[in-house]
Amino acid sequence: MSCYNHSNPSSFLLMGIPGMEATHFWIAFPFCAMYVVALLGNFILLFVITTDPSLHLPMYYFLCMLAGIDLVLTTSTVPKILSIFWFHSHEISFECCVVQMFFIHSFSAMESGVLLAMAFDRYVAICKPLRYTTILTNAVIAKIGLAVFVRGIGLLAPLMCMVSQLPYCGPRVISHSYCEHMALVKLAYGDITPNYVYGITAVTIMVGSDYIFIAISYILILQAVLSLSSRDACLKSLSTCGSHVCVILVFYTPALFSFYTQRWGQNIPMPIHILLADLYLLVPPMLNPIIYGMKTKQIRGRVLRPFYPKRSRLGFDPR
Repeated sequence: MSCYNHSNPSSFLLMGIPGMEATHFWIAFPFCAMYVVALLGNFILLFVITTDPSLHLPMYYFLCMLAGIDLVLTTSTVPKILSIFWFHSHEISFECCVVQMFFIHSFSAMESGVLLAMAFDRYVAICKPLRYTTILTNAVIAKIGLAVFVRGIGLLAPLMCMVSQLPYCGPRVISHSYCEHMALVKLAYGDITPNYVYGITAVTIMVGSDYIFIAISYILILQAVLSLSSRDACLKSLSTCGSHVCVILVFYTPALFSFYTQRWGQNIPMPIHILLADLYLLVPPMLNPIIYGMKTKQIRGRVLRPFYPKRSRLGFDPR
């Protein structure tokens, strides 16, 4: 049996959504629309925050990081998915497949880290408001961003090296719309246990720890808010966390579902699993700028200022 690996580059065939090939052409239209909305929303968010000095605050710096990560996640996958659906361009080289896999998994890890940083930001803002600017200085924010980046790269780089070293024989059809880790290593000829164990362990520890620390942050926030004597102050404090909670749910719910069903979801029909995995890379990047744009008065007012010049000083009034 002939094998191919990193020293003998070959290509793979991405199937798209198995079992739904007849509808690929039509599915691509909503996918394309969501991609365009994600691009516009995140670029507008970056532009508004970077050009408005009043938004040069820790929370908005973290939001910029989130927008940049979302742009990388969508751009590294959606154009190829659309080319599969519209132009039947199923082939992808081994090198491009590994690079795409690296971007997907490493930047997903970074997004989880940024969400944790944003939870810490809300904790400091609500529980230690007088020390907010002294704790979250520009230097601290830069260090947090660097730590998030290094963690995402450091944890996933070994996994990509392990994938590159595997010998691949026989079938080269990946039952997915993009190069997902387990979908690819299942094609390997040899023992994939180290890849399986490392992937599960890395994601579980990383996402699990992030989720636990986010939960702890919000428990402390809730304790601080409930101790306030004023009901209005309580509601105002909770409202500042609303956008972040929505983004957390939008990110973690499909992410964990997609990751674990790829390994243990044998009873879930393949088309549903692949479709949800595709939407995981599209829906959060599309909704994140919309959620923050709608629920954050400063961003909403800045975006709509050209349309409501007389209200620009006070922000946008929905009435």
